Amino acid sequence: MTAHNIRALEPADYPFVSSAVDDWWGGRPVRALVHRIFFDHLNATSYAIGPSDAVQAFLIGFVSQADPKVAYIHFVGVSPAARTGGMARMLYEHFFNVVGAMGCTEVRSITSAVNTGSIKFHRKLGFTLLPGSGEIDGVPVALDYAGEGQHRVLFHKSLSAGVKDGRQAP
Repeated sequence: MTAHNIRALEPADYPFVSSAVDDWWGGRPVRALVHRIFFDHLNATSYAIGPSDAVQAFLIGFVSQADPKVAYIHFVGVSPAARTGGMARMLYEHFFNVVGAMGCTEVRSITSAVNTGSIKFHRKLGFTLLPGSGEIDGVPVALDYAGEGQHRVLFHKSLSAGVKDGRQAP
């Protein structure tokens, strides 16, 4: 894995990221999920790799206001040209370390039931799939989680005091 500089997500990143994400998802309309509010006001635990006019990868995450022991990864994107460089893993591990140091003991995330690559990736990083109200292709899903017909896979990862680089220390 090549070393990349992880930096804080900034308001200046929004124009590039919001214009690129639909293409990064093969034309799937996901732009509405990267609200400007995340770049302007909820970016204390969100990160990017690359300059604002050519972001290669980003992670939008935050600590839950309802439960400060829980961190949530809302959205992660990696340019198709950079997908084999380990950037997503680096961003996740950085997030785990930061929120772990803030006192979080778990990380949650969701993905679309059709995003099999995301499901596989989360499992590789040690996330478990939470039970849902249904099942699609053998995967538990929360039916209608994001609205009618918008089924989601729910993920959970426990963090411990011994988390280092996203992995539990021996």
